[in-house]
Amino acid sequence: MLTFVGLGLWDVKDISVKGLEAVREADEVYVEFYTSKLLSSIEEMEEFFGKRVVELERSDLEENSFRLIERAKSKSVVLLVPGDPMVATTHSAIKLEAERKGVKTRIIHGASISTAVCGLTGLHNYRFGKSATVSWHRSQTPVNVIKANRSIDAHTLLFLDLHPEPMTIGHAVENLIAEDAQMKDLYAVGIARAGSGEEVVKCDRLENLKKIDFGKPLHVMVVLAKTLHFMEFECLREFADAPAELERLVA
Repeated sequence: MLTFVGLGLWDVKDISVKGLEAVREADEVYVEFYTSKLLSSIEEMEEFFGKRVVELERSDLEENSFRLIERAKSKSVVLLVPGDPMVATTHSAIKLEAERKGVKTRIIHGASISTAVCGLTGLHNYRFGKSATVSWHRSQTPVNVIKANRSIDAHTLLFLDLHPEPMTIGHAVENLIAEDAQMKDLYAVGIARAGSGEEVVKCDRLENLKKIDFGKPLHVMVVLAKTLHFMEFECLREFADAPAELERLVA
């Protein structure tokens, strides 16, 4: 059996009770921090779980994923994943390969930044379009995704690159504006350390967001749609210190 367990947003204590039970009952426990990060060390996880936890590399999830699947043929194996396990397509591919090889799989979901942004900002879940990643290696892709989403009046969730180090909102804004200068006038929300209890959530034009000190990562951003529901505006004013001028987007 191969069980994918979501660890949630911030640290090891965000795991669900069902996930914790799966870990403690497993023969082998692995964790990967390539697709996302968790603010708990391997040592802290081992102490909390009372189990040995082995960290996997990117290659273990991609070209060498067969090794994990082979072990799951005869043992109860848990793969710990920050956030929710199936947000990253890498894990979907492993699950598919395992099932095709006759290995039973199970998913124990965890809190994901993809949904947490709605609670932190007040933006409506059904107003989001395709998400994208702003990487250290500059690319036109996130700009194209933002434009495509705005063409259908949808918000854009932007993940920020984690490698070789977690990107900040300031760096992400610089990358977007470097690719398209018109990005600077768009309204967006910056979110830092979701799930930590010390979140920072700020809304403003992109060129102003880069001047704000959001503190330590992890950071994400949401570029707003062309219009806002009146409740979205009210929430952004209350939760994210949005400027009064944002009301012009209410439709």
